[in-house]
Amino acid sequence: MSEDTIFGKIIRREIPADIIYEDELCLAFHDVNPTAPHHILLIPKKPIAKLADAEIDDQQLLGHMMLKVGEITRSLGIDDAFRVIVNNGSGAQQTVFHLHLHIIAGRSFQWPPG
Repeated sequence: MSEDTIFGKIIRREIPADIIYEDELCLAFHDVNPTAPHHILLIPKKPIAKLADAEIDDQQLLGHMMLKVGEITRSLGIDDAFRVIVNNGSGAQQTVFHLHLHIIAGRSFQWPPG
């Protein structure tokens, strides 16, 4: 996969983003088109097009990102009610082909989603 996505450009600081968390493996920032009062995107720095493209070598990275969701939501005071969404492929409405987790909070949710 090419790193030439908007997320790759954010990682490389070629375009600005409201970054709220960063470490050596991942980066989190506010979504520019939020669907809720809190809408954060958490992306790996390693370019993986979509979740289905992750390999066994990505297991530690994916676990790291899931733990960071808890850390990020606690830091924002939204850890009592949030949703994590991963869209995989264009049929699931993935529009940027760089794996990303949507962390959404601050509004009521329905079940089933979608």
